[in-house]
Amino acid sequence: MRDHRDAKAMAKTLREVLAARDISITHSEALEIVARQFGLANWNILSAQLEPRAGESPIAFERTVPIVRIFDVAKAHEFYLGFLGFSVDWEHRYGENFPLYTQVSRGSLQLHLSEHAGDATPGGTTVVYMKGARAFQKELIDKEYRYMKPGLEEVDGRLEVTVTDPFNNRIRFMEIIEG
Repeated sequence: MRDHRDAKAMAKTLREVLAARDISITHSEALEIVARQFGLANWNILSAQLEPRAGESPIAFERTVPIVRIFDVAKAHEFYLGFLGFSVDWEHRYGENFPLYTQVSRGSLQLHLSEHAGDATPGGTTVVYMKGARAFQKELIDKEYRYMKPGLEEVDGRLEVTVTDPFNNRIRFMEIIEG
């Protein structure tokens, strides 16, 4: 293995093989498994040991996980899990009757949902680049979610499906139209 790209390619291949067998793991979980295959405790250790290629910057941004402010866990689950089709990866509370901080994902898209007042401001917008915007919009419409019927817009060479959660946070799912 030469660099981060090789390790990430291994993790992607692992996820694809498992998905073909109806076993779903997150990209992060796949990276942890790859690290263990090399006899290391976790991905952070493997990542630190991998050297960038000659002329390659040692700085590499790996992923972005937006934090989305929520106020009601049941409404958040109805929207993100029921309507958008995400799954809960993990949940954290500092104790009983404390605000929820959780990660939800769908495919490689991960979001952090937080009831903590200082984590994010409601009313923000997240842009998600994707493939399959038409099929995604149809999937959402077919769910007959009572609070939202998102359209599909063609804007400046891209398809957009915009949804707004119960807390006024917007997600703009965008597909670049190849032409």
